[in-house]
Amino acid sequence: MKEQILKIAIVSFTDNGLNIARVLQNEFYRSKVFTTREVEETKDIKRVSGVADLMASSFEKYDAWFFIGALGICVRSIAPHILDKKTDPAVVNIDDQGNHVQSVLSGHIGKANELTTQISRILQATPVISTSSDLQSLWSLDLLSERFDWKVKSSIELNKVISLFVNKKPTALVLKIKDKGTEYLEKTCPDFVTIYYSEEYVDKSKYDLLLYVGYEIIETEMASLAFYPKCIAFGSGCSKDIESGLFEKVLLQELKQQQIAMESIYALGSADIKAEEQAYLDFVEKYDIPFVTYNGDELNSVDVANPSEVVKKKVGVYGVSEASASLIANSNEWLVEKTKVTTESGKKFTYALSLVAGFERKPSIAIVGAGSGDPELLTLKGRAILEEADCILYAGSLVPEELTHMAKQGALVRNSASMTLEEQIEIIDDYYSKGKKIVRLHSGDPSIYGAIQEQMTIFDAKGYDYYIVPGISSFQAAAAYLKSEFTIPEVAQTIILTRGEGNTPTPEHEKIVDMAKLRATMCIFLSAGIAKKIQGELLEHYPEDTPLAVLYRVSWKDEQVWTGKLDELTSIIKENKLTRTVLIVVGEAVGARKNRSWLYDDKWHHIFRKKGKLLNQE
Repeated sequence: MKEQILKIAIVSFTDNGLNIARVLQNEFYRSKVFTTREVEETKDIKRVSGVADLMASSFEKYDAWFFIGALGICVRSIAPHILDKKTDPAVVNIDDQGNHVQSVLSGHIGKANELTTQISRILQATPVISTSSDLQSLWSLDLLSERFDWKVKSSIELNKVISLFVNKKPTALVLKIKDKGTEYLEKTCPDFVTIYYSEEYVDKSKYDLLLYVGYEIIETEMASLAFYPKCIAFGSGCSKDIESGLFEKVLLQELKQQQIAMESIYALGSADIKAEEQAYLDFVEKYDIPFVTYNGDELNSVDVANPSEVVKKKVGVYGVSEASASLIANSNEWLVEKTKVTTESGKKFTYALSLVAGFERKPSIAIVGAGSGDPELLTLKGRAILEEADCILYAGSLVPEELTHMAKQGALVRNSASMTLEEQIEIIDDYYSKGKKIVRLHSGDPSIYGAIQEQMTIFDAKGYDYYIVPGISSFQAAAAYLKSEFTIPEVAQTIILTRGEGNTPTPEHEKIVDMAKLRATMCIFLSAGIAKKIQGELLEHYPEDTPLAVLYRVSWKDEQVWTGKLDELTSIIKENKLTRTVLIVVGEAVGARKNRSWLYDDKWHHIFRKKGKLLNQE
């Protein structure tokens, strides 16, 4: 999705207001300043004699307006041009001393509340936001659909739904699917909302409002607001030249009968020979969904639930509707298997429906990077996953035990250091079969010496759903401790993460002595026991006085760090009896304080810092 960059107009009426306008213009680079003060005009700063004509000609041309001055001037200026909260631009007012920033118009849909908060941080001002949901830290129901790319249907006027919600009426929330939006709702659920995972379990007599996220048609007499992610793959085959109107009419009837909301249809799939079928083309154009077709080999790659010899003889495949739905969804399951339908004209079509992979509510395995050791360096996402996990297996020899203290009550927490891979998988199998959330907690970042590929091979073979959450590696914690930038212009532009060859061989083309030729910043893991050998290989290309750091359990409570020169490596390791959890960093970038980057040079111009732009001028 293309990044939306707001087009902003900034209006100022005083000299101090103009100074504030220039500050804001530097932060919102797609912005133009309009001022009533005497000013040297540029393409980004224009002088106007008054605001009325500016509003009349340009109010709708900008996504947001920032007024710097009295609130009354702002309100009187925009009043004749306000039409509808769904289309009006955002309006924010800032007093000309920069003390208060107030959201005036289009707080949610137009993003005025969001802009108010952002401006208050820039100016160190007090934000003034008056919408009830924001003041109570409640969900903005009118923004959820846009935020998470959901379609929305309300049984009553949306403002009445919002009123029930902000007045904290008992609310049932049904989460039929899983995506980023439902994860957000689960994590931020207010205390007057009860979460269910199927509508059938909701006792509607206990609630005033029903919120729903899924793909089913909601039919209830109570106030309801349904959100529909694009999560249903629709596969179809049809008679040649089937009438567009009849196809659409019957299909919508079928979807209603199956209780599947049209708003959740993600894409239509069929065979290549139907690529120009007009009924399909008209349907996808009207409902703005993709149309995907597949060749025979692709369709036959799916083991369909209802193979047809008749279809095989006619078009060379055992099934079109089920196979294309499966391919779109990347799933071998169907919510609705192949169903045959006849239109009023006698022409026929088949359809099948699958839930797109990733939206299923099913067991999962998260391979989480624990970070370098300090629990505060665990990512926010990693922490949230640990707090929700039913089972945590952590590499106790490399991960501090205190990281598991955030596990919820009743979760299984086991140290895998003494386990074989098979013993770990046995536990994972048990919890996966029960539909639980499992965390495999690895040190640093799982992609660096994480030993995860052997686990993923087993997960793939078993068809398990898993994902990886990156973590902060010890080499990054080392750079932070050393207050070093490991890439410096004209000194070092490459970081090598490697280990020496000990009991475990290294590839022939990855010898340290060969990589040392680059004189890059080299971070060497798992090699304290062969420090003398490592030192000798490095000295073939690095000078003896090359800066060096040896870091033991960096960022842990008992961390120790030694700095020196490359020719001191062996003595540091030996004198301190270091054998494991040691990182060796060598290179000219360690501790360096020279060579300026072009990024912030005043001669370097780019989209965020325009050439010739006047900054902070009186």
